[in-house]
Formats: sequence, C-alpha cells, structure tokens
Amino acid sequence: MKPLKQAKPLQSNSRLGDRAPKRILVILGHPQTDSFCGALAQAYSEAAQIAGAEVRRINLGELQFDPILWNGYREVQPLEPDLVKAQEDILWAEHLVLVYPNWWGGLPALLKGFCDRVLLPGFAFKYHQQDPFWDRLLQGRSAQLMVTMDTPPWYYRWGFKQPGHEQMRRTILEFCGVKPVKILSIGTVRGSSDAQRQQWLEKVRRMATKTSI
Repeated sequence: MKPLKQAKPLQSNSRLGDRAPKRILVILGHPQTDSFCGALAQAYSEAAQIAGAEVRRINLGELQFDPILWNGYREVQPLEPDLVKAQEDILWAEHLVLVYPNWWGGLPALLKGFCDRVLLPGFAFKYHQQDPFWDRLLQGRSAQLMVTMDTPPWYYRWGFKQPGHEQMRRTILEFCGVKPVKILSIGTVRGSSDAQRQQWLEKVRRMATKTSI
C-alpha cells in the first residue's frame, strides 16, 4: 500500500489577509441527496460558485467505501478509490462545509465512518513519540457546520449540551487543526413549513456568498 499523503498546513486566514476562502469543499453527510440537507448543500454550493469560489462536492451516500474500521487503528485498512479522492479534496480545500442531520444527538453513522476512515494518523494528525501531544496536519483550514435537527436548537444547546457539535468541532476538526469551526443549527425541521425552509435556504445562500467574496 502506498504511504499516506500527509497534509500540508495551509497559511492561516490572517496571513492571507482579509480574503475569504476561495477553495470550498462541501460534504453532504446525509445518506440521501434528495433530503433537506441535500437541498442546503446544493443551495450553498450554487451561491458560493456564483460568488466566485471554486467548489467541490462530496455526497457520502454516493461513495463506495466501508465505514467500519474492522481492526481499529492497529492495522492499515486500504483506502477505497473514493476515499483517496476525498483526501485529495480535503488537501485542496481552504474551507470545509459539512451538512448533516443530528441523529440521536450526534453524527450519522455514515459521516462518523467517513471521518474514521479518512482522517487518519499521518494524514490529518501525527502523534509525538516522546509525549502525549500531536501535530495538527490540517492547520490553516476553516470549517462551517450546518446541522439540521428536530430538537429545538436552544434545547439541544442548553438541555443536551450539544454533544454532536462538540464532537465534530473540538474532538474531530480542531483536533486535526481545522479552525475556526462555525456552527449553524437548523431546526426544528420536523413539521416546518415550506416558507420556513425557504428562509433557511436563503440564510445558507447568504452565508455562502459572504464566505466566498
């Protein structure tokens, strides 16, 4: 198996001046592209492209890969071609946009499996040999999370302490050096009207335009 391609830290946004990220990778973490998450991802992608950004898209439900690490990290599990391409897209991107639903308080299994398989030691982070710390190999990239939920966002934050948000932001993305990570909680989706959904879509379009200018 070929050695993992190690991420080259990008310049931080501050070193790039006030220019917003131009190379944007949109990752749809919902298994279905015809979901409301799919509509949000499409709205963001189109608005970012209109604003002049380069946009790549990954729909996890269309990839061919095994989301299970059968032997944990004790053995190297060869990457499927779709995951090799996903790593290349992550290295290319300055800004990551992850769109996914909040299921059982956290990430969908497909998205968690994608993170397990793609964000590998030597690619996204590297442990030190002589101490318990690590190098964050995806530094210089920023991220935006757009998370749909049936729970009222205020209750998810204050009642449940937003475990899924903290997992993705702090223990996955920031662990690998992706920072800042902004979060947009979208809900309550269940029972929402078409008018409300259009408002959410328009908010996402404005966000994409602002990021891409």
